[in-house]
Amino acid sequence: MLPWIQLATAQTPEGDRLRLLRRGDEFSIRLEGGNELMNSRLGGSEEALATLAFDQLAGQTAPSILIGGLGMGFTLRAAQAVAPPDARLIISEIVPELADWARQHMKAVFEDCLCDPRVELRVGDIGAAIREAGEKFDAILLDVDNGPDGLTRSENGSLYGEAGLHAARAALTPGGVLAVWSAAPDAAFAKRLARCGFAVTPHRVRASRSRRGARHTIWIAMRRP
Repeated sequence: MLPWIQLATAQTPEGDRLRLLRRGDEFSIRLEGGNELMNSRLGGSEEALATLAFDQLAGQTAPSILIGGLGMGFTLRAAQAVAPPDARLIISEIVPELADWARQHMKAVFEDCLCDPRVELRVGDIGAAIREAGEKFDAILLDVDNGPDGLTRSENGSLYGEAGLHAARAALTPGGVLAVWSAAPDAAFAKRLARCGFAVTPHRVRASRSRRGARHTIWIAMRRP
């Protein structure tokens, strides 16, 4: 078996160290200590985050979409595949080095998706982008951390609490979609979404495109009037 080769490192705002590794044509981003955050062969559920959200926007012209987390670009590329030509796809990524990795080390994975004129990459905290939104989004796609019940960054908890969900609702157009990815189900979070003014539908989807292996959870939460 081929060995993992470390290509680069980065530091999160909290001081955690991220490592980018490659083994053949497979890439992995891990926390120092070995906890894997993402893998280039396991993007099925991240793609479903985009496709399930866009199912709710069918026929809408010029939709404006905010994506929280660049990761390995699975959600972005899935959104690009189904978004109309006049869509705006805004990505908020807190670790600036991830954009560099996408354009350099992982160019084979990302190809030219960041050159799409519909795409704008903003370096910064997704929570701040939501709270300070001077614009209304038709959908907000959150692929941040491991979901509301599996945080590696404590500050991300504010996204999934009631204050964060009320901020997300305020940043959406009427009938807009909040789509949330999670490594595991969380009944309490689904109830919190409902309390904060969303009509919620959970989906259990495969992590792998092979339709085998682990399942992840996607919540599609529609803003109620």
